[in-house]
Amino acid sequence: MEAIRIQQIVQEDGELHIPNVPVVKGQQVEVLLLFRSVSPKLKRRHMTALDLLNSELIGLWKDRTDITDSSVYARQLREQAQQRPGIGDAYS
Repeated sequence: MEAIRIQQIVQEDGELHIPNVPVVKGQQVEVLLLFRSVSPKLKRRHMTALDLLNSELIGLWKDRTDITDSSVYARQLREQAQQRPGIGDAYS
C-alpha cells in the first residue's frame, strides 16, 4: 500500500476537492480524513452518562422475547460486526 499526504483548508462546508491525485480509473483507493481543527458550529457534543440514561437506548431491547441475556446478545453483535467482509481489510 502506498500513502500520499495532502493537506488543504476546506473552502466550502461539506466539500473537499482534491485535484491532480496520481490515481487511474478503476484503481481502488481508501480515503482517511483527519481533522486538525473544527469550527465551533461543527464540534460534536460528547454524550454524558445522563444523556445516555435519558436517551431511548436504555431499555431498547426490554420488550424483545428472543433476547434472554442482553449482554450475551450485545457481545454476539459486536463479534458479527468485526467479522464482516471489509472490516480490517484495506481492499475487500
